Amino acid sequence: MVEKTRTLDFKIAFALGLGTMIAAGIFSLSGRAVYEIGSSAVIAFIIAAVIAGVTAASYSEFASIYSENGGGYLFSSRTFENEYLLFGIGASLFMGYCATTAFYLGTMDHWVEQFVFMPALELIGFGEIHLPGGIWGILTALLLGGLNAQGTEESGTFQLMVTGAKVAVLLAFIGGAVAYVGPGQATGTFATEFQFGDPAGIVSIAALAFITFFGFSAIAASAGEIIEPRKTVPKAIAASILTVTVLYTFVIVAMVNAPVDDSVLRAGETAMGTVAASFLGPAGQALIVAGAIFSMVSASNASILAASSIGDLMGRQGQAPRSFSRIHQRYNTPFWSVVAVTGVIVILITVFVGLFPAEGGLTSAVPFALGLNGLTGFANMNLLAPLAVVNVALIVNRRRFPDIDRPFAVPALPWLPIVGILANLALITNLPPIGILAAVIIEVTFVVGYLIWGGAPDRENLVERTVSARQVTTEGATRRVETAGAPAVSGEESPSEDATIDSSVATAESVSGDRYEILVPVERPNRAAHYARLAADVGKLYEDDPVVRLLNVTEIPEQTESSSVVDTATKRADRIEEELGDLRTEIDASILVEGHISRDVAFDILTTAREESVDRIVMGYPEERPDITESIEYKAPCDMIFASELNNALDFSTVTIGVGGGPHHERLVELANQLANHGTTVHIVDVEPTGRSGTPEDVESTLERFDDRDSVEVHTIESDKVADALIDVATAVEGALIVGASRNRVFRRAIFGSNADRVVQRSSELDFPVLVYASQSGLRSRMESILFTPYRYLLKWTRN
Repeated sequence: MVEKTRTLDFKIAFALGLGTMIAAGIFSLSGRAVYEIGSSAVIAFIIAAVIAGVTAASYSEFASIYSENGGGYLFSSRTFENEYLLFGIGASLFMGYCATTAFYLGTMDHWVEQFVFMPALELIGFGEIHLPGGIWGILTALLLGGLNAQGTEESGTFQLMVTGAKVAVLLAFIGGAVAYVGPGQATGTFATEFQFGDPAGIVSIAALAFITFFGFSAIAASAGEIIEPRKTVPKAIAASILTVTVLYTFVIVAMVNAPVDDSVLRAGETAMGTVAASFLGPAGQALIVAGAIFSMVSASNASILAASSIGDLMGRQGQAPRSFSRIHQRYNTPFWSVVAVTGVIVILITVFVGLFPAEGGLTSAVPFALGLNGLTGFANMNLLAPLAVVNVALIVNRRRFPDIDRPFAVPALPWLPIVGILANLALITNLPPIGILAAVIIEVTFVVGYLIWGGAPDRENLVERTVSARQVTTEGATRRVETAGAPAVSGEESPSEDATIDSSVATAESVSGDRYEILVPVERPNRAAHYARLAADVGKLYEDDPVVRLLNVTEIPEQTESSSVVDTATKRADRIEEELGDLRTEIDASILVEGHISRDVAFDILTTAREESVDRIVMGYPEERPDITESIEYKAPCDMIFASELNNALDFSTVTIGVGGGPHHERLVELANQLANHGTTVHIVDVEPTGRSGTPEDVESTLERFDDRDSVEVHTIESDKVADALIDVATAVEGALIVGASRNRVFRRAIFGSNADRVVQRSSELDFPVLVYASQSGLRSRMESILFTPYRYLLKWTRN
């Protein structure tokens, strides 16, 4: 596993924060702010900036200590130990980021509807067509979710370009206003008409405007990729907040000088676009509208990334489904966390903008409305509450860990964080009540659900690498392999940076690199050699010098100290090396041996497979734990080969396969084709059912997958039992039998009478070698598996 590289310098970090802050907040709130409190809107935005700055200072200190991704949830988890408090913070931040994105896209929906869709209909001569509220925001959320799930990310150069374009849009708006009335009149009008409005109104607008400054957290959330984060993060946060405050001040000045009446400003979220037309004309308005939409989409993308990183971290710490932390093998993203974030955003837009809009819309009979105002309150409530806790966390952290090196330290502690706490709470009291109520209901629901569920063990508490990966050399010696990012190994001391690395220690990259690697979980050390040979034989079909990683996992029950079984785990790893014997000289493969202690064997195997990016898993059937086989078969990030009990080396000069369909069979045939290309004779059994229990298969669809037909022999047999026919041919030709896993993707010893289960059962009775091939499980293959059984019954019914 390769350690993440830090690539973001100060200008990129600054651009990240600045670009995230320039979003829907200024484009939608500026009109409402000027309409309600006039030029005092500048004061409201400055108040929001100052409050954000106080909390940003706490973020900066934490980021200078913990230079990892995760933001406020990470900082709290490093300070507090109460799992329910941590869950509440994580859930609130997760919903806050999702709601912020929904607010951005909900605002964009209004802009697209008023300035793009309706004018386009008018241009082509159509009448008014009113689409369901939020439809454009929902479609954009699905698009962004799909892109993020597949690993699309902004490079440093592109981030600079994006932020530069956003700043240019605001400067064009400001410049247009100044040019329209003249610099002197613009400043004069603002100064002469400036009046300190209603304090309650100013604080209320400041509470809503806070969402526009929360982008500073994106910098801290990306600390794991920032160069010299201890110095860069605090500077980038301060610079971005200051720059945005100045820009927003001039935007308010431009809005105050706009030659429009109050009815335009009353429009709220789209007022800025109409104001732009008043002093820039249609072309200038088009520029502002395009820039605004682009800004909202870009900021939404950044917020989706931040929300998915929170979900990823919560999954790793057992406070969210484990799948949230599962890194997609192909896209290298927390796929299911991104899917969850996208789903939540779509729901929020549907509820706040579509079902309960401020203007009534589809639900005018309902006695309450939500709209963007309620969504802003909901988002800010979910952001302000955990930010107040982060300020508390800084005070607690200073007292609990006084000796930690703090490159950046918040001055006037504890008073400045206390000011931040009180300010955050004050802003909460001025948020729209409907937004606060919705946020409280959702948060309470999450906490109750978590209490019922109970969470899962922290990932770091589940697995302990007792024996680091050791390469078995041809001379019989071993050398330890350092795996980047691996948890600490019991009994081993980490060398200092200046220490001389012993020649017996290798890095994981130097051993495996980009080579084809097969993971072999070994339950019983006395069978390690046979499974290692099988893995090496399979690996050599794809590469001349593959890597075979043998893993023994010693399971420990709950409430048992791992130290009590460290010796057992170490002895098992040593025993595996002894059992390899002369095998190390007989096969051309690099062999690694490692031992783990875990409370969840399947989870450990799956985690190792993902972190080491293995290409295939080869393992036996756990004789007393079929649930382990089932879990791995269903969740593995690569293809798997399950082998029956191997007491001797397999002879691959002859193999037997069946005829069938589905993803398992297709991948099985690919393996058989590779064997045929390397000199193996492949016997294909085409079973013609004699009764009404089977369905005929197309043998030609299997044959056409082979490059060399001369290495293939077809056996056509009439039988009412496919499993018996396969075994009869395999025993006659004296070769291993390879079958596909159960069609329903659930692999158990005896379930639904599947052919694979019958073959496995009979092979154990006959002491005959059988390999069960299972392809990697994905969303598409799972849907195919669900639909396969009814499809087969339908096919059988139509043929009869």
